[in-house]
Order: sequence, then structure tokens, then C-alpha cells
Amino acid sequence: MGNTIEVDIKVPNKTRYLSLIGKIGEDIARELERYSGDKEVLAYHLNLVLTEAMVNAIKHAGPKEPEKLVRIVITLHRDDLTIRVYDDGQGFDINAIPAPNFEELEDRGRGIFLIRTLMDSVAYRKNCKENMLEMKKKLG
Repeated sequence: MGNTIEVDIKVPNKTRYLSLIGKIGEDIARELERYSGDKEVLAYHLNLVLTEAMVNAIKHAGPKEPEKLVRIVITLHRDDLTIRVYDDGQGFDINAIPAPNFEELEDRGRGIFLIRTLMDSVAYRKNCKENMLEMKKKLG
């Protein structure tokens, strides 16, 4: 576990925490010692995927239920970054979300599209207790 860093955050199901979660992603990117790419670009990307994943969790957990929590776990193990976002809402079928139509100003599907574009792998799991969006990126 010596080469592993894990940040485990629980925040209320409210949009007011979006910038906090995005900022944590930015700070993690800027502190990566072994990352040889552009840390500012990575910081921007992590902010974006974290806030988009949080928006989805809040939307599907029910924004009218602020007493619920959204949990974000960010794990760095050597050159692997894994972000897991957990909620206990109704969930959704990630594979049923179509790519956004950029010709029209629709508000659906853009977040998952961006997450899939910026991360190396994206998976969504739902069980009787919670939903989990898992995003992975190779940093090496």
C-alpha cells in the first residue's frame, strides 16, 4: 500500500459542493510527482469529470433529498488513477445514454460523453444498496 494514495470524501447531495470536489481533483493533479504530462490540462480534466459525475449522482439520487450523501473515492496507485462516485439514488443505464447532438442545445448526455472522452475506461454498476460510477485513467 506504500505507493497508494486514497482520498475518500462524503458530501451532502447538493450542487453547492461541486466546486469543492472539482478543486480537490485539480489539487491532486498538480501534486503528482511522477506525471510527465501537462499537469494543468490534467487538473482541468479531473475537475470536469468529477463535477460531471457529481451532477449525475445528485440528479439521479434526487436533488430534493439533500440529506443523502454522495461519496467520492479517488485512488492513485503507481500510474493508475481511479475515481469512484457512489450514490443511493435510482441510478441509470449508462449504455442507454446516446451521444449528445451537438447541433442542438440539448442538456442530456454531455456529461457522460465528456467523462468517456477524458478517461480511459468508464463503468457503471448498480446493486440493491448503491450505484457506482468508476472512471480510470493511466497516468504513465
